[in-house]
Amino acid sequence: MKIIYFEDTDTLHIVFLDSAAVETQEMSENVYMDLDEEGNLVSMTIEHAEENANIMEFAFERRPKVSA
Repeated sequence: MKIIYFEDTDTLHIVFLDSAAVETQEMSENVYMDLDEEGNLVSMTIEHAEENANIMEFAFERRPKVSA
């Protein structure tokens, strides 16, 4: 996964898969999903990210797998 923030346009781009997108779907006015030919989520773009995604509060936390 790669997260890129373009400060000049206030756009957040999150890449999930390293494959070619063949379709873009608009999820809301400022959120777009890119899909590959099999319908898998390749990336997501959020415009006006400071307002719509609260990127100033971004955090990443990995939790270990819990055995049953």
